[in-house]
Amino acid sequence: MAEQIVQIENVNPSDLYGAKDQHLTIIKNLFPKLKIIARGDFVKVIGGDDEVNYFLDRLNMLVNHLERFGSINPQVIEDMMVSNGQTAYVQSMNDSDVLVYGRNGLQIKAITVNQKKMVDAVGKKDMVFAIGPAGTGKTYTAVALAVRALKNREVRRIILTRPAVEAGENLGFLPGDLKEKLDPYLQPLYDALRDMLPQAKLQAYMEDGTIEIAPLAFMRGRTLDHAFVILDEAQNATRAQLKMFLTRMGRDAKFVITGDVTQIDLPKNQPSGLPQAVDILGDVKGIEFIFLDEKDVVRHKLVTDIVNAYKKFYHDNDEDSVIETDNNPSPDGMPLGQKSE
Repeated sequence: MAEQIVQIENVNPSDLYGAKDQHLTIIKNLFPKLKIIARGDFVKVIGGDDEVNYFLDRLNMLVNHLERFGSINPQVIEDMMVSNGQTAYVQSMNDSDVLVYGRNGLQIKAITVNQKKMVDAVGKKDMVFAIGPAGTGKTYTAVALAVRALKNREVRRIILTRPAVEAGENLGFLPGDLKEKLDPYLQPLYDALRDMLPQAKLQAYMEDGTIEIAPLAFMRGRTLDHAFVILDEAQNATRAQLKMFLTRMGRDAKFVITGDVTQIDLPKNQPSGLPQAVDILGDVKGIEFIFLDEKDVVRHKLVTDIVNAYKKFYHDNDEDSVIETDNNPSPDGMPLGQKSE
């Protein structure tokens, strides 16, 4: 019989235990052979040596997830605390799995199996497409990989770009200079970088051009050498724009293209270039496609339910905005194309 006491650090214990200890109750039910006692930020666990060690390993994974994403839900708890061969979450993590240490010691890792596939693909291929619904960590993982490559001096600079496309709203006149007008479109990239780099270092990198954040239109005519380049929200790039971007690749460069084909904001007379790229480039050596799905969603549990509800709606109704392509559907049947008029 073993007894261990661990301190919960870097997260609020009440977030871990849940309202009225509902998360803690789920954890206890998942480990009926153990006696688990939580008092403030200390957790005592009593039971067999193997069971206690296994529990503490899983508890550490859960705390790391909460630290990174700010919330957990019952599905995340079950997936991360129990190994049954079906979980979407990476089963074991150690220091070698850390992509980058962010601010306040935040450990940024691939959390799900498909995120891990994305990490492995970037290590082997120079161009990787990561396609999946909202909340699956595509952009965050890509930015972490870029920061790691910069810190390891594998590249000389990071270039992050997005199409400046409004998500259904007419923003009208925005005051300020060009940078101030475009920054709202690029805010998610700034948010990810702020998690991974001290503010002073990030500011210095941006001032000297080591890190560049720019709209997709600014890529035309350039050759991007010795750079880790991320095109985010690629579903909002037209066919011509996406071809233009892909052909910017220079020497010793890594390209990661992320997109969600269920959230295309282009006008209907401008088909997205992302589904076409899947069709055309599917057999090109040196390019890999990673398809993420609802099992990779790491936001609130409701995000998974929302993704599933929309997926069912599009399947049951032949919506004009999104359909599935014939040649390269994603493995789970997620639609990959925009229906032409």
